Amino acid sequence: MRPQFILNVAALSLQEIGEHTPHLKALAEQGTMSPLIVPDPALTSVSHATMLSGLSPQEHGIVANGWYDQDYAKVLNWNRSDRLVQGEKLWEASKALFPNSKSANLFWRFCTHAHCDFVLTERPTYFANGRKGADVYSPQEVEKQRLIDQYGPFPFFNFWGPKAGLKSSEWIANIAQDLLQKAEHQLILCYAPGLDYDGQRFGPSSAQAQQTLKEGDALFGELIQTALAQGYDVSVVSDYGFTDVHRPVFLNRILRQHGYLSIEEAANGELLEPGASKAFAVCDNQAAHIYVNDDQVLGQVKELLKNTQGVAQVLEAQESVALGHTRSGQLLAIAESDAWFAYPYWLDEAKAPDFAECVDIFNKPGFDPCEMFLKPGLGGTLHAAKRFAQLKLGIRAPFDVIQADPFAVRGARNIRPKSPQESALWISSWKRDSSQAVPMQDLKGLWLDRMQA
Repeated sequence: MRPQFILNVAALSLQEIGEHTPHLKALAEQGTMSPLIVPDPALTSVSHATMLSGLSPQEHGIVANGWYDQDYAKVLNWNRSDRLVQGEKLWEASKALFPNSKSANLFWRFCTHAHCDFVLTERPTYFANGRKGADVYSPQEVEKQRLIDQYGPFPFFNFWGPKAGLKSSEWIANIAQDLLQKAEHQLILCYAPGLDYDGQRFGPSSAQAQQTLKEGDALFGELIQTALAQGYDVSVVSDYGFTDVHRPVFLNRILRQHGYLSIEEAANGELLEPGASKAFAVCDNQAAHIYVNDDQVLGQVKELLKNTQGVAQVLEAQESVALGHTRSGQLLAIAESDAWFAYPYWLDEAKAPDFAECVDIFNKPGFDPCEMFLKPGLGGTLHAAKRFAQLKLGIRAPFDVIQADPFAVRGARNIRPKSPQESALWISSWKRDSSQAVPMQDLKGLWLDRMQA
């Protein structure tokens, strides 16, 4: 078996491989670089499941980063269990071909409970007193503790939230370096999200994002060098490219204004009631699943959204591989190139739910990139310091530290790249045919072929 090191670098596209990325450029020149054709919608969880299963979203069931569960009548975001991904995964197929081989999975989505020989991913500790602590999950407790003792605790608050940045990817890279140097696993998967954050805050073409790209390239270059020296084939893949945006589109507010959305007036603000709504949107970057609970209004909802400024397409089941699964909406909305879909559904800011200004990925019925923005000014900094101190002391208090202004967001996952240069990519350390873009679901088979070459 040819050992494989597969590094997923979030938010990387072909147009970024150049002067700011000498290490990634060198790998592409040594081997091959190809654009990837990403299925709808181009999001982290969807892309990971597609690469690892070789199936489309309507087959493997990961239709977004979060989806509406009809039985719970609730939107469930950022699930982790491997059992949610339907179909055979890459490490299972590899094990069938090479029974004595070992696999390791570092932070790819849906890796908890996976049949890998080593698994490590983020999973905070939620204490009974309301405090949230940084921690990681691994069923291999002895190895987990050894790595924490050697490299320190996982910097969870640099993985998501106002402090999110490259530091969390540096920690993950240290673990990958450790595994590569030991060379006990013939398949190593590593996820590095560090380029994603400043791309969303400031836009992918901003000076801040370009500086992070340079720093990330240096970090990834060390991993690539170690992997090659240890005899691994190297693949660098991205799950999507990024695009500059400047206008949010509030689909749920539009649906509410036309009588399709149901709201509960609760003590902690207005709460979305998806189970009682005729139609609502689960928004994530430039894509949104539209769940229509009343079949009689499907056509009306589609026409309403098609005619909404900032909406480029509204697709039905036969038009998108993201639809047609029990977890998917009845419609998929795609934003125009400079727009993105924001989740807020309230019409009066005085009635916003209490989680609106919090880092709270599980309670919000959609993705909120505003969670990466600290409240502005000295007051915001002091307030955040107070909340972090309360968090560490175990004092129950809302983590309301974010600037909940969707108009501040400057970058989003590029759902409809205008050219291959804006697309996700695959760089391999070996030569192969690069004349055609590679469908993302083909990667699993191509990796298995390479293992047997």
